[in-house]
Amino acid sequence: MSLDAAAARLSTEAAGDALAALRQALPTRAAAHHGADHAFIPWAYQGALLGEFARSRAIAPAEWLGRCGVAPGQTLSPRQLLSMLAALQPLARDVGFVIGQLSLPGHYGLASQALQQAGDLRQALRVLCDWPARLSPLLTPRLVETADELLLVWTESCGAPASLQPLLVDMQMSAVVAMAQWLGGTPLPWSFSFNRTWPRELSQHAAYLGADLRFGCQVDAMRLPLTAATLPWRAAVPGRPALAAGALAQGADPEAASRGQLAALYDHLLAEVGGDPSLERSARRFGVSPATLKRQLAQLGTHHQAQLDQVRAHAALYLMLLRGQRGEAVARSLGFTDKSNFRRSFKRWTGMTPGLL
Repeated sequence: MSLDAAAARLSTEAAGDALAALRQALPTRAAAHHGADHAFIPWAYQGALLGEFARSRAIAPAEWLGRCGVAPGQTLSPRQLLSMLAALQPLARDVGFVIGQLSLPGHYGLASQALQQAGDLRQALRVLCDWPARLSPLLTPRLVETADELLLVWTESCGAPASLQPLLVDMQMSAVVAMAQWLGGTPLPWSFSFNRTWPRELSQHAAYLGADLRFGCQVDAMRLPLTAATLPWRAAVPGRPALAAGALAQGADPEAASRGQLAALYDHLLAEVGGDPSLERSARRFGVSPATLKRQLAQLGTHHQAQLDQVRAHAALYLMLLRGQRGEAVARSLGFTDKSNFRRSFKRWTGMTPGLL
Protein backbone atom coordinates (compact mmCIF):
# COMPACT_ATOMS: atom_id res chain seq x y z
CA MET A 1 0.00 0.00 0.00
CA SER A 2 1.35 3.43 -0.94
CA LEU A 3 1.88 6.15 1.65
CA ASP A 4 -0.92 8.21 0.08
CA ALA A 5 -3.34 5.28 0.23
CA ALA A 6 -2.38 4.55 3.82
CA ALA A 7 -2.88 8.18 4.79
CA ALA A 8 -6.26 8.25 3.07
CA ARG A 9 -7.33 5.10 4.92
CA LEU A 10 -6.24 6.50 8.27
CA SER A 11 -8.05 9.76 7.53
CA THR A 12 -11.23 7.88 6.64
CA GLU A 13 -10.99 5.79 9.81
CA ALA A 14 -10.55 8.96 11.88
CA ALA A 15 -13.61 10.51 10.24
CA GLY A 16 -15.55 7.33 10.94
CA ASP A 17 -14.56 7.47 14.60
CA ALA A 18 -15.59 11.11 14.77
CA LEU A 19 -18.93 10.29 13.17
CA ALA A 20 -19.45 7.56 15.77
CA ALA A 21 -18.81 10.18 18.46
CA LEU A 22 -21.46 12.41 16.88
CA ARG A 23 -23.94 9.54 17.04
CA GLN A 24 -23.49 9.46 20.80
CA ALA A 25 -25.91 12.41 20.82
CA LEU A 26 -28.69 10.05 19.71
CA PRO A 27 -31.24 8.92 22.33
CA THR A 28 -29.92 6.15 24.54
CA ARG A 29 -33.33 4.55 24.89
CA ALA A 30 -36.05 3.69 22.43
CA ALA A 31 -38.53 6.56 22.26
CA ALA A 32 -41.97 6.90 20.74
CA HIS A 33 -42.63 9.67 18.26
CA HIS A 34 -45.60 11.98 17.84
CA GLY A 35 -47.11 14.07 15.09
CA ALA A 36 -47.80 17.78 15.13
CA ASP A 37 -51.49 17.22 15.94
CA HIS A 38 -51.03 14.78 18.81
CA ALA A 39 -52.38 16.46 21.97
CA PHE A 40 -50.15 15.60 24.92
CA ILE A 41 -49.11 18.96 26.42
CA PRO A 42 -51.13 19.80 29.56
CA TRP A 43 -52.43 23.35 29.60
CA ALA A 44 -50.81 23.85 33.00
CA TYR A 45 -47.40 23.49 31.34
CA GLN A 46 -46.54 25.70 28.33
CA GLY A 47 -50.14 26.84 27.78
CA ALA A 48 -50.37 28.47 31.19
CA LEU A 49 -46.97 30.08 30.66
CA LEU A 50 -48.12 31.77 27.45
CA GLY A 51 -51.40 32.77 29.08
CA GLU A 52 -49.60 34.40 31.99
CA PHE A 53 -47.34 36.30 29.60
CA ALA A 54 -50.37 37.59 27.69
CA ARG A 55 -52.02 38.76 30.91
CA SER A 56 -48.83 40.53 31.99
CA ARG A 57 -48.97 42.54 28.75
CA ALA A 58 -52.71 43.21 29.05
CA ILE A 59 -53.41 41.13 25.92
CA ALA A 60 -57.00 39.93 26.11
CA PRO A 61 -57.70 36.25 25.32
CA ALA A 62 -59.90 37.29 22.41
CA GLU A 63 -56.91 39.03 20.81
CA TRP A 64 -54.84 35.88 20.51
CA LEU A 65 -56.52 32.67 21.70
CA GLY A 66 -59.54 33.40 19.58
CA ARG A 67 -57.37 33.19 16.48
CA CYS A 68 -56.03 29.77 17.44
CA GLY A 69 -59.23 27.90 18.11
CA VAL A 70 -57.81 27.04 21.53
CA ALA A 71 -59.70 27.13 24.83
CA PRO A 72 -57.90 27.65 28.17
CA GLY A 73 -57.50 24.38 30.06
CA GLN A 74 -57.40 22.01 27.12
CA THR A 75 -54.57 19.59 26.38
CA LEU A 76 -52.49 21.02 23.55
CA SER A 77 -50.81 19.62 20.48
CA PRO A 78 -47.52 21.06 19.19
CA ARG A 79 -49.38 22.65 16.28
CA GLN A 80 -51.77 24.41 18.68
CA LEU A 81 -48.88 25.62 20.83
CA LEU A 82 -47.20 26.96 17.70
CA SER A 83 -50.39 28.78 16.73
CA MET A 84 -50.53 30.39 20.16
CA LEU A 85 -46.99 31.69 19.78
CA ALA A 86 -47.74 32.89 16.27
CA ALA A 87 -50.74 34.86 17.57
CA LEU A 88 -48.63 36.50 20.29
CA GLN A 89 -45.66 37.28 18.03
CA PRO A 90 -47.09 40.45 16.39
CA LEU A 91 -48.42 41.71 19.74
CA ALA A 92 -45.13 41.50 21.68
CA ARG A 93 -41.75 41.67 19.93
CA ASP A 94 -39.89 40.14 22.87
CA VAL A 95 -42.24 37.19 23.43
CA GLY A 96 -39.61 34.60 22.49
CA PHE A 97 -36.91 35.90 24.84
CA VAL A 98 -39.24 36.55 27.77
CA ILE A 99 -41.02 33.20 27.49
CA GLY A 100 -37.63 31.57 27.16
CA GLN A 101 -36.36 33.12 30.38
CA LEU A 102 -39.38 31.70 32.22
CA SER A 103 -39.40 28.28 30.53
CA LEU A 104 -36.74 26.29 32.40
CA PRO A 105 -36.62 24.50 34.73
CA GLY A 106 -40.35 25.22 34.47
CA HIS A 107 -43.27 23.45 36.09
CA TYR A 108 -43.54 20.35 33.92
CA GLY A 109 -43.68 17.63 36.52
CA LEU A 110 -40.86 15.14 36.99
CA ALA A 111 -38.85 16.50 34.05
CA SER A 112 -38.56 19.92 35.71
CA GLN A 113 -37.66 18.29 39.01
CA ALA A 114 -34.91 16.32 37.25
CA LEU A 115 -33.43 19.57 35.93
CA GLN A 116 -33.37 21.07 39.40
CA GLN A 117 -31.75 17.94 40.86
CA ALA A 118 -28.88 18.02 38.34
CA GLY A 119 -25.45 18.58 39.84
CA ASP A 120 -24.09 20.73 37.02
CA LEU A 121 -25.02 22.09 33.63
CA ARG A 122 -23.84 19.07 31.66
CA GLN A 123 -26.14 16.83 33.70
CA ALA A 124 -29.01 19.28 33.21
CA LEU A 125 -28.48 19.38 29.43
CA ARG A 126 -28.58 15.59 29.33
CA VAL A 127 -31.91 15.73 31.14
CA LEU A 128 -33.15 18.33 28.66
CA CYS A 129 -32.21 16.08 25.74
CA ASP A 130 -33.67 12.94 27.33
CA TRP A 131 -37.14 14.35 28.01
CA PRO A 132 -37.86 16.82 25.16
CA ALA A 133 -41.63 16.33 25.01
CA ARG A 134 -41.99 18.00 28.42
CA LEU A 135 -39.09 20.44 28.44
CA SER A 136 -38.82 21.50 24.78
CA PRO A 137 -41.76 20.22 22.72
CA LEU A 138 -41.29 22.58 19.75
CA LEU A 139 -37.54 22.23 19.08
CA THR A 140 -35.35 19.23 19.80
CA PRO A 141 -32.04 19.76 21.65
CA ARG A 142 -29.04 17.55 20.84
CA LEU A 143 -25.95 17.51 23.05
CA VAL A 144 -22.59 16.86 21.40
CA GLU A 145 -19.52 16.60 23.61
CA THR A 146 -15.91 17.00 22.54
CA ALA A 147 -12.76 16.82 24.63
CA ASP A 148 -12.99 20.47 25.64
CA GLU A 149 -16.48 21.81 24.95
CA LEU A 150 -20.19 21.13 24.78
CA LEU A 151 -22.27 21.84 21.70
CA LEU A 152 -26.07 22.09 22.06
CA VAL A 153 -27.71 21.87 18.64
CA TRP A 154 -31.37 22.71 18.02
CA THR A 155 -33.29 20.87 15.30
CA GLU A 156 -36.91 20.76 14.23
CA SER A 157 -39.43 18.68 16.09
CA CYS A 158 -42.82 18.97 14.43
CA GLY A 159 -42.41 21.25 11.44
CA ALA A 160 -42.77 24.81 12.70
CA PRO A 161 -43.44 27.37 9.95
CA ALA A 162 -40.38 29.28 8.74
CA SER A 163 -41.79 32.53 10.15
CA LEU A 164 -41.63 31.07 13.68
CA GLN A 165 -38.23 29.37 13.50
CA PRO A 166 -36.21 32.41 14.66
CA LEU A 167 -38.56 32.97 17.60
CA LEU A 168 -38.33 29.32 18.66
CA VAL A 169 -34.54 29.28 18.49
CA ASP A 170 -34.26 32.53 20.46
CA MET A 171 -36.75 31.19 23.00
CA GLN A 172 -34.95 27.90 23.61
CA MET A 173 -31.49 29.42 23.69
CA SER A 174 -32.53 32.08 26.19
CA ALA A 175 -34.25 29.36 28.25
CA VAL A 176 -31.01 27.40 28.61
CA VAL A 177 -28.94 30.52 29.34
CA ALA A 178 -31.38 31.71 32.03
CA MET A 179 -31.64 28.25 33.62
CA ALA A 180 -27.86 27.86 33.77
CA GLN A 181 -27.42 31.25 35.39
CA TRP A 182 -30.24 30.75 37.90
CA LEU A 183 -29.20 27.26 39.02
CA GLY A 184 -25.47 27.84 38.65
CA GLY A 185 -25.38 31.33 40.11
CA THR A 186 -23.09 32.91 37.52
CA PRO A 187 -23.14 33.93 33.84
CA LEU A 188 -21.36 31.51 31.50
CA PRO A 189 -19.20 32.19 28.41
CA TRP A 190 -21.67 30.95 25.80
CA SER A 191 -21.18 31.46 22.08
CA PHE A 192 -24.07 31.19 19.62
CA SER A 193 -24.52 30.40 15.94
CA PHE A 194 -27.73 31.02 14.00
CA ASN A 195 -28.96 29.54 10.75
CA ARG A 196 -30.30 32.87 9.51
CA THR A 197 -29.10 36.26 8.37
CA TRP A 198 -28.21 39.11 10.71
CA PRO A 199 -31.33 40.70 12.24
CA ARG A 200 -31.92 44.42 11.92
CA GLU A 201 -31.83 44.83 15.68
CA LEU A 202 -29.39 42.96 17.93
CA SER A 203 -30.16 44.57 21.27
CA GLN A 204 -32.45 41.78 22.51
CA HIS A 205 -30.02 39.04 21.51
CA ALA A 206 -27.22 40.86 23.30
CA ALA A 207 -29.34 41.49 26.40
CA TYR A 208 -30.72 37.96 26.77
CA LEU A 209 -27.89 35.86 25.30
CA GLY A 210 -24.65 37.81 25.24
CA ALA A 211 -22.26 39.36 22.76
CA ASP A 212 -20.74 36.25 21.11
CA LEU A 213 -23.25 35.93 18.27
CA ARG A 214 -22.67 34.54 14.78
CA PHE A 215 -25.31 34.68 12.06
CA GLY A 216 -25.32 33.20 8.58
CA CYS A 217 -24.27 29.79 9.93
CA GLN A 218 -25.69 26.45 8.82
CA VAL A 219 -26.82 25.35 12.26
CA ASP A 220 -28.57 26.76 15.33
CA ALA A 221 -26.25 25.90 18.18
CA MET A 222 -24.78 27.00 21.52
CA ARG A 223 -21.19 26.28 22.54
CA LEU A 224 -19.61 26.29 25.97
CA PRO A 225 -16.24 25.20 27.35
CA LEU A 226 -16.53 21.86 29.13
CA THR A 227 -14.87 23.28 32.25
CA ALA A 228 -17.72 25.81 32.60
CA ALA A 229 -20.39 23.15 32.02
CA THR A 230 -19.05 20.86 34.74
CA LEU A 231 -18.76 23.38 37.57
CA PRO A 232 -20.91 22.12 40.49
CA TRP A 233 -24.09 24.12 40.88
CA ARG A 234 -24.52 26.06 44.10
CA ALA A 235 -27.62 24.08 45.09
CA ALA A 236 -26.10 20.71 44.19
CA VAL A 237 -25.80 18.21 47.04
CA PRO A 238 -22.96 15.72 46.44
CA GLY A 239 -24.18 12.16 46.50
CA ARG A 240 -27.86 13.11 46.41
CA PRO A 241 -29.75 10.64 44.23
CA ALA A 242 -31.48 12.11 41.21
CA LEU A 243 -34.88 10.76 42.21
CA ALA A 244 -36.88 12.47 39.47
CA ALA A 245 -34.55 11.31 36.69
CA GLY A 246 -34.71 7.79 38.08
CA ALA A 247 -38.50 7.85 38.12
CA LEU A 248 -38.57 9.09 34.53
CA ALA A 249 -36.19 6.36 33.43
CA GLN A 250 -38.56 3.80 34.99
CA GLY A 251 -41.50 5.13 32.96
CA ALA A 252 -43.24 7.38 35.48
CA ASP A 253 -44.09 9.83 32.65
CA PRO A 254 -44.14 7.81 29.41
CA GLU A 255 -44.87 10.84 27.21
CA ALA A 256 -41.78 12.71 28.38
CA ALA A 257 -39.31 10.92 26.10
CA SER A 258 -41.48 11.14 23.00
CA ARG A 259 -39.95 12.94 20.02
CA GLY A 260 -41.59 14.88 17.22
CA GLN A 261 -41.69 13.10 13.88
CA LEU A 262 -38.99 15.28 12.31
CA ALA A 263 -36.73 14.74 15.33
CA ALA A 264 -37.27 10.98 15.13
CA LEU A 265 -36.49 11.07 11.40
CA TYR A 266 -33.30 13.04 12.10
CA ASP A 267 -32.28 10.38 14.65
CA HIS A 268 -32.88 7.63 12.10
CA LEU A 269 -31.01 9.40 9.29
CA LEU A 270 -28.02 10.21 11.50
CA ALA A 271 -27.80 6.55 12.46
CA GLU A 272 -28.06 5.56 8.77
CA VAL A 273 -25.85 8.25 7.21
CA GLY A 274 -22.95 6.66 5.39
CA GLY A 275 -25.07 3.58 4.74
CA ASP A 276 -28.45 3.46 3.03
CA PRO A 277 -30.56 6.40 4.28
CA SER A 278 -33.29 5.83 1.70
CA LEU A 279 -36.94 6.87 1.82
CA GLU A 280 -37.90 3.19 1.86
CA ARG A 281 -35.77 2.45 4.93
CA SER A 282 -37.11 5.53 6.70
CA ALA A 283 -40.67 4.46 5.94
CA ARG A 284 -39.97 1.04 7.45
CA ARG A 285 -38.62 2.79 10.56
CA PHE A 286 -42.00 4.50 11.01
CA GLY A 287 -44.03 1.46 10.00
CA VAL A 288 -45.66 3.15 7.01
CA SER A 289 -45.39 3.03 3.24
CA PRO A 290 -43.03 5.39 1.40
CA ALA A 291 -46.05 7.21 -0.03
CA THR A 292 -47.50 7.74 3.44
CA LEU A 293 -44.22 9.05 4.81
CA LYS A 294 -43.92 11.45 1.86
CA ARG A 295 -47.42 12.72 2.58
CA GLN A 296 -46.72 13.12 6.31
CA LEU A 297 -43.55 15.07 5.62
CA ALA A 298 -45.34 17.28 3.10
CA GLN A 299 -47.88 18.14 5.79
CA LEU A 300 -44.94 19.29 7.93
CA GLY A 301 -43.63 21.47 5.10
CA THR A 302 -40.65 19.33 4.11
CA HIS A 303 -39.57 16.18 2.27
CA HIS A 304 -37.21 13.28 2.84
CA GLN A 305 -34.32 14.59 0.74
CA ALA A 306 -34.38 17.94 2.58
CA GLN A 307 -34.16 16.16 5.92
CA LEU A 308 -31.32 13.93 4.71
CA ASP A 309 -29.47 16.97 3.36
CA GLN A 310 -29.76 18.67 6.75
CA VAL A 311 -28.34 15.67 8.59
CA ARG A 312 -25.49 15.29 6.11
CA ALA A 313 -24.69 19.01 6.29
CA HIS A 314 -24.63 18.97 10.09
CA ALA A 315 -22.43 15.86 10.12
CA ALA A 316 -20.04 17.29 7.52
CA LEU A 317 -19.66 20.59 9.35
CA TYR A 318 -19.05 18.78 12.63
CA LEU A 319 -16.40 16.51 11.12
CA MET A 320 -14.56 19.30 9.33
CA LEU A 321 -14.89 22.26 11.68
CA LEU A 322 -14.82 20.58 15.09
CA ARG A 323 -12.87 17.41 14.37
CA GLY A 324 -10.48 18.73 11.70
CA GLN A 325 -11.25 16.01 9.15
CA ARG A 326 -10.35 16.36 5.47
CA GLY A 327 -13.07 16.68 2.85
CA GLU A 328 -12.25 13.41 1.09
CA ALA A 329 -12.47 11.39 4.30
CA VAL A 330 -15.71 13.14 5.27
CA ALA A 331 -17.19 12.39 1.85
CA ARG A 332 -16.47 8.68 2.26
CA SER A 333 -17.85 8.65 5.81
CA LEU A 334 -21.09 10.16 4.57
CA GLY A 335 -21.47 7.59 1.80
CA PHE A 336 -20.19 9.58 -1.18
CA THR A 337 -17.99 7.63 -3.60
CA ASP A 338 -17.42 10.60 -5.91
CA LYS A 339 -15.47 13.57 -4.51
CA SER A 340 -16.94 16.01 -7.01
CA ASN A 341 -20.47 14.87 -6.12
CA PHE A 342 -19.73 15.58 -2.46
CA ARG A 343 -18.38 19.05 -3.31
CA ARG A 344 -21.50 19.86 -5.33
CA SER A 345 -23.76 18.57 -2.57
CA PHE A 346 -21.86 20.45 0.13
CA LYS A 347 -22.17 23.69 -1.84
CA ARG A 348 -25.90 23.07 -2.26
CA TRP A 349 -26.27 22.49 1.50
CA THR A 350 -24.15 25.39 2.71
CA GLY A 351 -23.56 27.78 -0.19
CA MET A 352 -19.78 27.18 -0.07
CA THR A 353 -17.28 24.51 -1.07
CA PRO A 354 -15.52 22.33 1.52
CA GLY A 355 -12.22 23.99 0.71
CA LEU A 356 -13.48 27.34 2.02
CA LEU A 357 -13.93 26.04 5.58
